[in-house]
Amino acid sequence: MKKSLFLILISFFTSISFGQVKYETFRSIKLDQNRDLKIQLPRNYEKNEDKTYPVIIVLDGDHLFEPVAGNVDYFSYWEDMPESIVVGVLQRKTREDDCRYDLASYLPEGKGAEFFEFIGQELLPYINETYRTAQLKMIVGHDYTSNFINYFLFKENPIFQAYINLSPELTPPMEERVFNVLSSAKSDVWYYLATATNDAENIKKNLIAVDEKLSTIENPEVNYFFDNFDESSHYTLVGRAIPKALETIFEMYRPISKKTYKEDILTLETSLYDYLVDVYNTTEKLYGFKRQIRVNDFIAVSTAIEKKELWEELEPLGKLAIKEHPETMLGYYYLGLGYEQLGEPKKAMRAYENGFLLNEIAFLTKDYMLEKVNKIKEDFGY
Repeated sequence: MKKSLFLILISFFTSISFGQVKYETFRSIKLDQNRDLKIQLPRNYEKNEDKTYPVIIVLDGDHLFEPVAGNVDYFSYWEDMPESIVVGVLQRKTREDDCRYDLASYLPEGKGAEFFEFIGQELLPYINETYRTAQLKMIVGHDYTSNFINYFLFKENPIFQAYINLSPELTPPMEERVFNVLSSAKSDVWYYLATATNDAENIKKNLIAVDEKLSTIENPEVNYFFDNFDESSHYTLVGRAIPKALETIFEMYRPISKKTYKEDILTLETSLYDYLVDVYNTTEKLYGFKRQIRVNDFIAVSTAIEKKELWEELEPLGKLAIKEHPETMLGYYYLGLGYEQLGEPKKAMRAYENGFLLNEIAFLTKDYMLEKVNKIKEDFGY
């Protein structure tokens, strides 16, 4: 009896530790039929009443929902992406009709056009009205449905900002259409494309050619990623592509990596301070909530500032660090270092002294700050 009770309790706590999965039936006027949905809400969704969440629409929800929802739950648990609402659309019996297109225009027709309107005019508005959603919307598809998700790119104001294309079986003009839309995009777009060495030969060959074309796009608003997975098939690539897509799309959400530092920050020709502020402003706009700037990110940017000797940028960086981490000596250290390098020793000494009174952090200790103060006093006779 005790063992049975223990197993029941374990099952209960296990079930509530993961994202909440709901099964809903949605009555569509556009399709004139019921559609089954799987919806995973973030952990503690009910408790975080003021928090909003990005939305990920998953076509082929019969087999794609679980790998997407599982990866989203795992990534967000480790804070590698924001917690998100995942909505799976089940299509096992309707897939071919849902994605039907005209053989002349290669645009949705009949049931395909109705399904397109169902997603944009019924499903997404319902999710927005029912749940607390942020601006960022993403859509995922595989082969036939992956071709379909690209139609949402062609709207004047696309309802999705991120597209995960898993081995899409593209219509003949799709390559050129996607290229033209991405080339002229005026707002942020994340576009992920994947194939594999053991993918269907016609799909693989076509997608490699598509990548060659899309790789030439120089639009700063477009974040394009491509993977050709070694030794994976048309179906097994899904398990590798989903985490890779989430990792690349949400790179801006994670702490600044060594790769980002070397390839993006050190090569930046504009303000490093503005870069840091813009990253967090953009993520706040997309994800719907304000995040404290990580100490790791302050250190990455300040290291680049020192390396490039852009000393005038340390003052605004220091003031920002004081605002974000007021209990630590980080901001006052940046102020002191900046003033010191710009030839203002008195202001530098005061900044170091103010920092000495606060909490140690990262590489900064009270002994180190005192050493900086004493060195200035010794050099200038204060």
